[in-house]
Amino acid sequence: MRIVQLIDTLEPGGAERMAVNYANALVKKITFSGLIATRSEGLLLAQIDERVSYNFLKKRKVIDFQAIRKLRKYLIENKIDIIHAHSSSFFAAVLVKFTLPNVKIVWHDHYGISQDLVSRKNLVLKFFSYFFLGIIAVNSELRYWAKSYLFCSNSIYLPNFIEDSCDSNETVTLKGEEGKRIICVANLRPQKNHNLIVDAAAVLKNKFPDWSFHLFGKNFEDLYATHLLQKVRNLKLQENVFFYGAINNIGSALQQCDIAVLPSLSEGLPLALLEYGLNKLPVVVTDVGEIPNIVISGEDGIIIQSSDLNGFTIAIENLISDKIWRKELGLRLYCKISENYSEKIIIDRYLLKLDRWLGCAL
Repeated sequence: MRIVQLIDTLEPGGAERMAVNYANALVKKITFSGLIATRSEGLLLAQIDERVSYNFLKKRKVIDFQAIRKLRKYLIENKIDIIHAHSSSFFAAVLVKFTLPNVKIVWHDHYGISQDLVSRKNLVLKFFSYFFLGIIAVNSELRYWAKSYLFCSNSIYLPNFIEDSCDSNETVTLKGEEGKRIICVANLRPQKNHNLIVDAAAVLKNKFPDWSFHLFGKNFEDLYATHLLQKVRNLKLQENVFFYGAINNIGSALQQCDIAVLPSLSEGLPLALLEYGLNKLPVVVTDVGEIPNIVISGEDGIIIQSSDLNGFTIAIENLISDKIWRKELGLRLYCKISENYSEKIIIDRYLLKLDRWLGCAL
């Protein structure tokens, strides 16, 4: 089997990281594994396995014929069977399929606002779904949406996974006091609700002044990010809340922290939660997306309702106050993630499903 991952950018993000994860995992399993970025490169370029065939299309507009010709040439030269298109890259995949009808397309839906699928309308996607071999959804709600809205009969829910070894050797030095650090890994977007972290930091500062929050994720330098940074200054939390931007080796940062949080207003299946688990960190997360199907509150983490500041601060206070419980929760989550969301388990399921879909398509 010869498969290429198609993704718009290689900037840090859930869909982008999964494209890299699939390419790197498949290079150990199939005849040919490739990855193509259509619009821009980014930090994740450094995480692509050297055995993966990589190409960059330099797409400059919605319909870029030069980029499509370059994609077509790559598919022909490498005898690609399947384009695994992530998120909006389905558009380029279908355009090239018009000229190469034998190439199959699998679309991977990473949509992160799964609490509002009723209003999710995309007529281009709906029409183009006629040309999909199958659809992979990152949570069960997205799969139900695909079955009811799109014109592709093959769909599966496949959880995200973390690569067995995906970080660089880069070492990150964190601020704050060792043994008293709380981390959040999420790009600075409104749906990630960093405001709740800043508000909680203001509440916790008086009772636990030595504890600090460490926020990792891309700063888009927009109004949301500007508001967050100004809010930290206004509340005089510069020694309690630290922003680091996007980095290559998040594992290094996670290993230096003691609690992990993800206060999102909406999610699909966040890679950050899987990374927290594999680093044995106790978590405080919200009841959105696939999270409640992974974390059992009080058993292997703590789940709160979105925007519940009181619940969020109490949960963090309880973890700060009980180091033994913190370690127990982190270890239980580690066991669950290792057993159910490993690279081997997900890739084996993926390849089995592709075989079945291809068999039905013959």
